[in-house]
Amino acid sequence: MSQRRRRSLALLTSGVLALPLLTGCGAGDDEGGQAAAGQDIATTTRDKVADGGVVRWAVDTLPGTLNTFQADADATTNRIAGAVLPQLFVLDAKGRPVANPDYLEKAEVIEREPKQVVQYKLNQKAVWSDGREIGAADFVAQWRALNGKDSAYWTARNAGYERIEKIEKGKTDLEVRVTFNKPYADWRSLFTPLYPKQVTGTPDAFNEGARGALKITAGPFGLGAIDKKTGTAALTRNARWWGRPAKLDTLVLTAVPRAERPAALAAGKIDLAEIDRAGADRIALARRDAAAKNGPGAGGAPAHGPGAALTPAQATLSWATAFGADEEKAAAETESRQKHLASVKRYADEQAALKAFTVRKSLEPAYTQLAINGASGPLADERVRRAVARALDRKALAEVVLKPLGLPAKPVGSHLALAGQRAYADNSDALGGQDTQAAQALFADAGWRKGGKITEPVGAKAGPESAPQDDSKTPSGPGTGNDGLYIVGQDDGANGEPRSAAADRPEDGTVPAGAQDGPSPVLAPAPFGAEQRASLLAQAAQVARAARAEAADDGKGVPAREGDAADPAKASPAPAPAKQPVRTSGNMLAKDGKALSLRFVLPAGPGSESLRTVGERIAGMLRKVGVNTETIKVADDSFFKDHIASGQYDLALYSWPATAYPATDARPIFAKPEPAADGSLLVEQNYTRVGTDHIDQLFDQAVGELNEEQSRELMRKADARIWAAAGSIPLFQRPELVAVKPGLANAGAFGLGAPRYQDIGWRKAPTAKEKKK
Repeated sequence: MSQRRRRSLALLTSGVLALPLLTGCGAGDDEGGQAAAGQDIATTTRDKVADGGVVRWAVDTLPGTLNTFQADADATTNRIAGAVLPQLFVLDAKGRPVANPDYLEKAEVIEREPKQVVQYKLNQKAVWSDGREIGAADFVAQWRALNGKDSAYWTARNAGYERIEKIEKGKTDLEVRVTFNKPYADWRSLFTPLYPKQVTGTPDAFNEGARGALKITAGPFGLGAIDKKTGTAALTRNARWWGRPAKLDTLVLTAVPRAERPAALAAGKIDLAEIDRAGADRIALARRDAAAKNGPGAGGAPAHGPGAALTPAQATLSWATAFGADEEKAAAETESRQKHLASVKRYADEQAALKAFTVRKSLEPAYTQLAINGASGPLADERVRRAVARALDRKALAEVVLKPLGLPAKPVGSHLALAGQRAYADNSDALGGQDTQAAQALFADAGWRKGGKITEPVGAKAGPESAPQDDSKTPSGPGTGNDGLYIVGQDDGANGEPRSAAADRPEDGTVPAGAQDGPSPVLAPAPFGAEQRASLLAQAAQVARAARAEAADDGKGVPAREGDAADPAKASPAPAPAKQPVRTSGNMLAKDGKALSLRFVLPAGPGSESLRTVGERIAGMLRKVGVNTETIKVADDSFFKDHIASGQYDLALYSWPATAYPATDARPIFAKPEPAADGSLLVEQNYTRVGTDHIDQLFDQAVGELNEEQSRELMRKADARIWAAAGSIPLFQRPELVAVKPGLANAGAFGLGAPRYQDIGWRKAPTAKEKKK
């Protein structure tokens, strides 16, 4: 496995929350502009935050390992590391890295020639929990574990460490000098997090010693008990912490599936939780009902939830059955009614509790893209990929997801950074925006035209013959959502939306006034198949009418008289067999006898409703330019490994995390696939199979360019080339929705920034003087 693949694989497996650990830096505060959405964390100065207390923070799962450099590290692994281990650089609110003064007094490149030398000057108070100073020995041990030279270390990411030639102590114990054998622009990504030498010093300690415990830490919190029975990991205030002390006594990470989080919040089991769209809708409805003094939720039954759709006729029938003469049916109906009433009461009780919570909103450090597989078939032609891309109204797609949430709905303009990060620039003009005429011209140039003759058999499937068809299995649990990563489809189980009220959504995707408090609608697929069938039947009828007219004209148009005997000698010859109707593609595109039909693979899980909504909108936009899509919904656990990674799709929706180190971390995502010895393609993480030598060269130049401004400019050029190749079409930044208990400060939707764990806590009760104000 290549070095760059190992680092990028860690991004994939660790999820979006790993991003605060992957940061970069540079000059020019105005580069990248403002973040699309700021943090929403109820920022409060420390003097107004109480000392002590406990916060229970929901996570997806307990970590399988506490070593962030192993392949099975996940978002919880990285959250724990962020609180208990040294983070030499952290992200600010714009996703830009800054040196962390709790660990560093200074870190800079002190020599460029003949070799790059970086000098770290450590905070003299920084010590491990065993009392030993953080120093060069820890840097050396981590470098040797991660440089790839010793295969006994089971590492998932190594990029950058293999460029180091040596590490030595400086003039004092607080100085660490790192000399590189090749220039490395992303040197700030290294040694974050930094593990003690006891973890990285030997393969056994690295591979097994830090999987279930971290005996030595150096953060505002230390690691307490991990209880698999209760699904909790306790982080306790570090008594040896030299910085500003943590406000909380304990931060408890609690594993709660996303679908169960509204109930857990209502029951008081958690105080802070990232939620999906359905959960946010429930809280919005609870607050709305509570605000209506005499409305639903303030004494009457809720106008939503279980039972809300029960009609008077259904209620009457249920009552009649329950009290009817058929004892068996009456007993079954009575039991059903009791369960229903219990469900209604439980829902109402939960809504009464949820009204106290606040949903804080921002945009995640990740973007959702349309992936266009250019490995084979029609999409191997760059003109077809560009035409598909230019048929899309990216702003309308962003609005479908973000506008109902009150979040900025501006399409993402870069594959390599997000608005606010210094490397960001909108390079989408390299491809061009939505333009139906331009799309049609590109299709025509590639030989795809409307009304073309169809010779392929009726019912022929789109895509390669070997491509598996719909293997959709409705999962029993919530979406795996990690849309980054989900990667795929995580949408984290995020932004789920019930399918009710689909017909109420206008064609432009806007939400009617007053409708945003309710569940968001999901579009129903258009009946294209019925339209195509009707068209073919009309063509067949026209041919049949022509045949009958030709037969009527035979014999000079003189009809036979009634009762005349048939004379075999004078009988006219039998008419020729009717001609088979010529099938054409009508308003759809065709070439070489085949209609243009693309397999659109989407996850089927309950956490991916918003992805499917976007997918249906995209299908409608493509239909307008003559492209049919065959939507294939697959189980969440099959979506990525069996379809995206294996290339069994034409179009797909999934997300990538942003990074402040695109020259390192994005390289495998957009690298040109290379042929393997067995004839297959080595794609690293380029699942669209679209890449060029020039793009690879720009990445290689950027990662070795120590002039930060020039390195970022090389990345912008690479991004423009990626747009032009039209394998990946960024759509929108993913929404971040976090439910927060009243009084919790400095926590919520962190956006592009990293949490400052020591500042999270409960607000102090207002003084008498403050109450008077």
